[in-house]
Amino acid sequence: MEPGSVPPSEERRRDASATRRRLLEAARDLFAERGYEGTTVRSIAALAGVNQALLFRYFGSKRGLLTEVVALGGLEQVRATPPEELFETALRSMLTRSAEGTEDRSLEVYLRSVGRGDEAAGTLRELGEEYQSALAGLSGAPDGALRADLAMAWLLGIGLMRTVVAREPLAGAEPDEVCRLVLGTLGHLWAAEPGDGEV
Repeated sequence: MEPGSVPPSEERRRDASATRRRLLEAARDLFAERGYEGTTVRSIAALAGVNQALLFRYFGSKRGLLTEVVALGGLEQVRATPPEELFETALRSMLTRSAEGTEDRSLEVYLRSVGRGDEAAGTLRELGEEYQSALAGLSGAPDGALRADLAMAWLLGIGLMRTVVAREPLAGAEPDEVCRLVLGTLGHLWAAEPGDGEV
């Protein structure tokens, strides 16, 4: 082997890692644009510029690929973000698009894929449960889980109207303005008052 050259096994590992990353990025973008059911293995492979057999080699199935896409985005985000910052972080990541296309699109994937096939349901339900669990303790009220679900419904509704339906003026609104209006109102939902949640 020539000095400074890379051993063949290391080169293969590097190629495999780059291929996996391209497949994940292609799947993330297509799931966000078309939903789980509307995305084919062939289209993911074509966008990634690889043979579709490699998708099955690295991920086992389209569902396996969805699991990793969601895990790399939403589940990582919810586990790494303090609960008091989670709603704003998720809202901003959904509202803001980077020029490089590296933004977290897990909520878009969720919105376009939820309820569209049993294969995706388990992973997407897990993402919803993780968000609910993280948000439920923010109010300190006995009905914290209900308040968390209401917050999630609002977040997903905003995402649906902005990214899927593309309804104006929300679709073109500045992220800072949307956050100002939403977060100001959301504070009331977390504020537990005496007797809240009691029957």
